[in-house]
Amino acid sequence: MQERCSATEYQNWLSPIVLVESTNEMLTIEVPNIFVQEYLLDNYKKDLAAFIPTKPNGELLLNFVIAEQKKKPAAPMISTPAPASEESAPASFHEVKLNPHYVFEHFIEGPSNQFVKSAALGVANTPGKSYNPLFIHGGVGLGKTHLLHAIGHFAKQHNKKLRVQCITTEGFINDLVDNLRNKTMDRMKRFYRSLDILLVDDIQFLQSRLNFEEELCNTFESLINNNKQIVITSDKPPGQLKLSERMVARMEWGLVAHVGIPDLETRVAILQHKAEVKGIRIPHKVAFFIAEHIFNNVRQLEGALNRLTAYSRLMGHEVTEEIAQKSLGEMMGPSSQKKISVDNIMKSVATLYEVKVSDLCSTARTKDVAFPRQVAMYLAKELINDSLMKLAGAFGGKTHSTLLHAWKKIGTQVETDERLRKQIQMARRNLEA
Repeated sequence: MQERCSATEYQNWLSPIVLVESTNEMLTIEVPNIFVQEYLLDNYKKDLAAFIPTKPNGELLLNFVIAEQKKKPAAPMISTPAPASEESAPASFHEVKLNPHYVFEHFIEGPSNQFVKSAALGVANTPGKSYNPLFIHGGVGLGKTHLLHAIGHFAKQHNKKLRVQCITTEGFINDLVDNLRNKTMDRMKRFYRSLDILLVDDIQFLQSRLNFEEELCNTFESLINNNKQIVITSDKPPGQLKLSERMVARMEWGLVAHVGIPDLETRVAILQHKAEVKGIRIPHKVAFFIAEHIFNNVRQLEGALNRLTAYSRLMGHEVTEEIAQKSLGEMMGPSSQKKISVDNIMKSVATLYEVKVSDLCSTARTKDVAFPRQVAMYLAKELINDSLMKLAGAFGGKTHSTLLHAWKKIGTQVETDERLRKQIQMARRNLEA
C-alpha cells in the first residue's frame, strides 16, 4: 500500500495498522478507532482487494479490531507546567494566517460583489448577530478568500479579545486526523467550540467525506447555538454540494451570497488599484484593453499585470496597448463582445418567446414583451463585458438602472424557476454555437 498512496496518506491511515491474526479464512487487523476503519473501506477498498482475498459478494475477508483506549498515568502533582493560553491556537492546529493584503480597503466593489461585500462588513461589525452562518460562493479568483480574511482582520482590529480562527477545509480534516491519532479529540472540540469567529475556506472539499462532515457540522451547531459567527466559502451554492441534508440545511439557515464575475468597469478599477499598490503606472487605455480581453477572474488580471510590468521593465519599454498585446497574447482570449452581440441576443430571445426584435427595443410594457426584454437584458449583462450604459442603450435607449434591475430580477428568479433556467440555457446554447 505504501507504493499506492502518498507519504501523508500512508502516515495518517495505514501506518497505525497492526496485524493481529492471519488465517486462510480471514485477516484480522487492529486500527486506532472506528473512524480509521470506515475511511480505509471508503477510500482504499479497491487497492486492498488487489492483495487481500474477497468474499463472493466482493467484500474483503478482513476483520477489524478497535484498539482499546489505554489509560494514561496520572500526571505528578508537583512541577506541573502551566497550561497553554487558549488565546491563540495550539501549534497542532492548522491555522491559516490572515493575508495582510486581504482587507476591505483593498476590495474593489462593483455591481457583481456589492451585496456580498455589504454582508461581509455586517458580519465583521456584529459577529454572531446579523447573518449566521454567512455562506459566500462564486467562481475561482473572484474574491471569496479576500472577503473571508477581511472579516477576520476587521473583527480582530475592532475587538482584540475576539478569538478568530481562519482555516481551510483541508486544514480542518488534518486537525481531525491528527487528534484522532493522538487521542486528543476532546481538546480539539474544546478549542473549536470556544471560538468567537470561525472562517472556513473551500467547503466543497468536504464532499464525499461523511465522517469529517459530521464533526464539522456538530462544530457549526455548537457555535451557532452560542451566537458565535461562522463564515464559509465555496465554489458552489449549498444546494449544489454533495453534502448531507443536515449540513446543507445548516449552511442555508443564514445568508447565502454570490460573488459574480466583475463587469468591465470594475475590472479596470481592480487593475488600476493593483497597479497603484505595486507602484506601477498603467494608462487607462491599456487597463481598459487588458480588462476587455481578460475577464474570467481577478487572479488572471493580477497575473497579467505582473507579466506586463516585468516585460516592460526588462525590455525597457513604456506600457502601451501594443506592448500589452505582445506580452499577454497567450493569456488573452477574444473579446467576448466580438463573439456575442446585443443584436444576436435579441434575435435569440425574440425567437424563443415568439416576439419581434423591434418589440424588445420598444417602450411597450405588456408582460409578453417586458419579460422577454428583461431576459435579453440579463443575457447581455452576463455574456457581454461592456458598460451598462452602452448595453442598456442598445435596447432602444433604456437606462443602465433599468438594465441592472432586469439583471437582478431574472438572476433571482432563475434560482428557483426551472422552466426559466432551461429557457436561458437554450438561448445561451444558440448564441455560443
